[in-house]
Amino acid sequence: MSINLEEVNNTKLAKRWLNPSELAEEYGFSKSTQAKMRMATSSSEIPFSKIGKYIRYDRILINAWLEAHKIQG
Repeated sequence: MSINLEEVNNTKLAKRWLNPSELAEEYGFSKSTQAKMRMATSSSEIPFSKIGKYIRYDRILINAWLEAHKIQG
């Protein structure tokens, strides 16, 4: 998974770290789907960080993960 520097610069305008509610609102993954994807052991595991009891998603890693899982049609 590579990180695009242009995306890093654009992220400065938007909040970089998202909680599960914000991820659901912005990307459409329900909280239950997020939980299932965090527990997955396959390539469908969504990138996240856990700080104490709090789950946080890095917008840059989520965007890179979505690009990596894009299906060509």
